[in-house]
Amino acid sequence: MFNPLSILLVTILSGVMAIAVLGSLWRAAIPGVGYWLSANAAAIVALLAFALQGHAHASQWLTLVASNVLMAASLLLVLEGCLRFLGRRTRPWPAYLGLVAVLFGISYWTFAAPNFNARVAVVSAYHASLCVALAVLMLRGRPSNRPRYSYYFVAGAALLLVAAHTARGFMYGLGWMTQASLLQVSPSNVLFLALGILASPCLSIGVVMLAHDRLAERLERLANIDDLTGALSRRAFLAAGDALLDASRRSRSPLAMAIIDIDSFKAVNDKHGHATGDQVLSHFATFIARNLRTGDVFGRLGGEEFGVLCPATSAAEAVSLLDRLRARLAATAPHERPCGLRYTFSVGVDRLRGDESLAQLMARADGALYAAKASGRDRVMTA
Repeated sequence: MFNPLSILLVTILSGVMAIAVLGSLWRAAIPGVGYWLSANAAAIVALLAFALQGHAHASQWLTLVASNVLMAASLLLVLEGCLRFLGRRTRPWPAYLGLVAVLFGISYWTFAAPNFNARVAVVSAYHASLCVALAVLMLRGRPSNRPRYSYYFVAGAALLLVAAHTARGFMYGLGWMTQASLLQVSPSNVLFLALGILASPCLSIGVVMLAHDRLAERLERLANIDDLTGALSRRAFLAAGDALLDASRRSRSPLAMAIIDIDSFKAVNDKHGHATGDQVLSHFATFIARNLRTGDVFGRLGGEEFGVLCPATSAAEAVSLLDRLRARLAATAPHERPCGLRYTFSVGVDRLRGDESLAQLMARADGALYAAKASGRDRVMTA
């Protein structure tokens, strides 16, 4: 049969494993990982102190006061880590005040008026309140563009802890259960320890899942977003184009494509250097992205060439839109341009025809772009 000491030792081992896994993510600089590492370290020390209860040379300050406060602090650190993970900068000051209250309560019911049940009640109340805050944070703070599973897993583990600590706090607080030591072997004590202590490793697993989701998000961004310009990568742009083609055919609405090329970009690199060329690319992409309409799709096809997909837009409307952008860039004040350089761009435009593929549409728009270049640059032309 399981006993309280064996449960404590299993939980300590799971905490060590969580530290090893989270430690491997340290260099990834994921917000919150430092707090989660500290939380597991504090929990391990607390559990080791709990395990010394009843030892002849172990002080009650260590086995009762410090152990309970450290265990409560570990859960507070998990909450702090989740706040940082979600980009929240505010600290949960009421939780810190509650931790001070736990310290005074444990000290009072250990030395001034020894009462095991009162200690259990105050610690359980604090743990339950922190877990409610953690569950609410995970359910409300989850980014809408990320998978739900890891957030729901953490919230579920927190709610399991809420149920365990609430039941334990009520039963001991109201005197329905009595015992003299945390390590006392009884079916009820083993059950509550299993629920209350073994749910902590579930939280550790949950925060590891959150960290890996953040890594996955970064990898998705690297695959889909061009690092220099912030525009869609070629792969992501073509995937968006295929989806828009399907939607256009279903709704029988027009779809226009524009291929844009910065004029004489090689001369910019040769004369001013590649660093300045990168600044021009970044400035151009930011300018175009800010001036497109909601629903338009913008991506970098390679080098200084970019693409724009305009759903529910005819070729003539797309020409008008891109020509306005061309004139607006030409009117930009010198101090707003990278290194004060004046640069222009040429555009080729065409619309979707029949059941053709995206490659066929791109080929015609690209042909129109070459025609614009041959006609003197700094202009918009249709196929």
